[in-house]
Amino acid sequence: MFLSYFICFLAALLLHEIGHFAAARACGVSITEFGVGWGRRLAGIRILGVEYLIRILPMGAYVRLNLAELQLRPLGQQVLVLLAGIIVNLVAASATAGTKFSTMNYLLAATNILPLYQQDGWKCGMVMLRGILQRKSLLVEWTFTIAGSSLSLLFFIALFVRCFKAV
Repeated sequence: MFLSYFICFLAALLLHEIGHFAAARACGVSITEFGVGWGRRLAGIRILGVEYLIRILPMGAYVRLNLAELQLRPLGQQVLVLLAGIIVNLVAASATAGTKFSTMNYLLAATNILPLYQQDGWKCGMVMLRGILQRKSLLVEWTFTIAGSSLSLLFFIALFVRCFKAV
């Protein structure tokens, strides 16, 4: 049972990164690397300027974008690229409702939308704050990071307590 959930999680994770990849390409943002896993490189191939890598630990995936190019795009395109993985996960979850794959897609979308440091929700929040302020502000960005992380932690504690009260 664990193995089937793990495989569904990896498939949802791969789909999530493909969403970022497709949105970046559609918005004209260069992609330098698409990786599956973490750690030491096992294998790789370069196609059309993108290095596709498989790494030793199959616990994650990532797309390495040209952030300078992304920051030059209109705010709407930046938000689209940053939220594309979540959008794809929600579409996949809805299309496969009631399955383990659907559950993993919902969980991945839910955890990525939270404003936790380096998650998609946090990155999108940073982009929107900078767009609203028309500049970077370390005070505002750190306040957002600490407040977002704290609220996310409180949310998880409340869910944890609620689950144990039900048992």
